[in-house]
Amino acid sequence: MKTLEQIRDRRLQIPMSVSWYLSDIGRAQGLQELYTRQSPQRLRVLREHAIAQSAISSNRIEGVEIDQARVGTVVFGHPALRDRDEEEVAGYRDALDLIHTQGTALPVSEGTILQLHRLARGNVWDAGRYKDKPVDIIEKLPGGGERVRFRSVSPAETPAFMRALVSLWSDQSRDHDISPLIVLAAFNLDFLCVHPFRDGNGRASRLLLLLTAYHLGIEVGRYASLERLIEENKGRYYETLQLSSQGWHEGKHDPWPYIGYLLYIVKKAYDEFEARVGQTKAPKGEKTALVIAAIRNRKGPFRLTDIEQACPGVGRDWIRAILFSFSKRGLATCAGKGRAARWTYAGE
Repeated sequence: MKTLEQIRDRRLQIPMSVSWYLSDIGRAQGLQELYTRQSPQRLRVLREHAIAQSAISSNRIEGVEIDQARVGTVVFGHPALRDRDEEEVAGYRDALDLIHTQGTALPVSEGTILQLHRLARGNVWDAGRYKDKPVDIIEKLPGGGERVRFRSVSPAETPAFMRALVSLWSDQSRDHDISPLIVLAAFNLDFLCVHPFRDGNGRASRLLLLLTAYHLGIEVGRYASLERLIEENKGRYYETLQLSSQGWHEGKHDPWPYIGYLLYIVKKAYDEFEARVGQTKAPKGEKTALVIAAIRNRKGPFRLTDIEQACPGVGRDWIRAILFSFSKRGLATCAGKGRAARWTYAGE
């Protein structure tokens, strides 16, 4: 909650690099509806990949791995699970299903946080319960020794800190004086610094990243795995978290390394989604239906490029062929030539 308190008290100056990420994400978010006009079959493929990658990557970051030959069965089936690792991967999948199914109807609350943790930990004995003993972040030294890198909030104080954290999220995510995306990343950082559970804090934080993104209208995590991108940039994840947690208890920390990192992950997810939407093979006839729907939805004159933008992944030659077909049937007219050409849908 220390970072959210800084936001509440207007003590943060936004770095230029963070402003760039906000701008890029804002542009991508504006195109989100356009991307999701793609076919249900196409988007289903992306969703299935994202769920599998998220469940595997988020657990693998914490050293939980399963046999690659079992991934499809554990993630998408209802098998007799073989061991504790498979139970945790399957549990994380259940938590993802809950978020993806309920979206913004699932509140960012203490109850939800405890439920997500319980699911992601596969209902182990203390899943869904705050820690009852101190949990410090220990760094392994090259010589075999250890040192305390960060002392998390004490067990006695954890419930109060979590109530304050959820309350600050509720207030600050609706405040228009600062980007809600910064509030999202600040909430995630504060959660990790509170470290409310004996184990599974990292996995819970990634589930909360997905849930809070939904609450801000950012649904890219449905189609591109945020967890996989974090795993691919794991070194930077630990580095920025260490930098931003120093001085957290005193409220003297620098949150921008970690905030910038999470915004980078969201931006990369949008970049990947935008690229993959056009690469995923569409069923036969689907591209034609997509173009026809885009033409019919046009009010007034339009350009060929307008239809291109409405139909990512459909080639210009195919759009042009459909327009000429409409023209021959008297369903569309064209004024001008080349780039100056303006089409008008005449109706059917």
